Amino acid sequence: MGKIIFLFSLFVSLYGQVVGGVAVVVKDEAITMYDIQKEMKLSNVDAQHALNLLIRKKLEDIEIKKRGINVSSTDVYEEIKKTARRNNLSVSQFYKAIRDSRGLSSDDLKNTIKRRLLSQKLHSAIAYSHITPPTEDAIKEYFELHKSEFKHPATFDVIIYHSKNQARLEQKINNPMLYSPDIQTNEQVLFYDKINPQLAKLLQSTKVNTFTPVAPNGNGEFISFYIKNIQNDGEASFESVKNQISNAIMDEKREQTLSDYFARLQQSADITVLRMP
Repeated sequence: MGKIIFLFSLFVSLYGQVVGGVAVVVKDEAITMYDIQKEMKLSNVDAQHALNLLIRKKLEDIEIKKRGINVSSTDVYEEIKKTARRNNLSVSQFYKAIRDSRGLSSDDLKNTIKRRLLSQKLHSAIAYSHITPPTEDAIKEYFELHKSEFKHPATFDVIIYHSKNQARLEQKINNPMLYSPDIQTNEQVLFYDKINPQLAKLLQSTKVNTFTPVAPNGNGEFISFYIKNIQNDGEASFESVKNQISNAIMDEKREQTLSDYFARLQQSADITVLRMP
């Protein structure tokens, strides 16, 4: 009898610890205090915002399961390869970059990407029947109302620094007076309309008289751009941004549709808040 009482007491103790860790229950799915604190750190938000994000994720998980949405390991790996290529990295280099910058292991990264792909499939399924493409008149109206948003730099005056030695190039950025024979430089004027859109976005977001972050250049070297000057007299034509505007309008409609959908879902869901951090 004493043994049975001991086991029962141990069970109650363990059960109490588990319940004590639960902060919110969403349709029988638990969100723990640890989950909230982790989300606060990852997303750099307060407890309430973190909880809202986690509730949304739980509701998405329930919808994903209900709709039978799946993502294969092949889908995940293909997405990793595409992302690595966009950054001029091999898959192994990409894993290392993520581990060094965000502290995520390869398994963590795969789980993160799987989650994102599942969410994308769910969002597409929800939005598909609710969204229609904008008309030509709607696109033109948007362009006229937001013309200032489509102005862009015409040219970038840059000094390009490149080296096979990443650490030395990092030292150069932190100490511009440093001389190293390992680092080569050349000055160029780069035209906004003639360079890679990702590079244009990077240069546009970098302040004059500062360096861009060091990155691989795809040729076995590392590269950084020093911005000397930016000529800001570029203006996009309607035809050049027509597709961009259409996508922007569709994105706005999509976000509103998803926001409304999950707001209704949350209002009707059985959500119990036990405590907050």
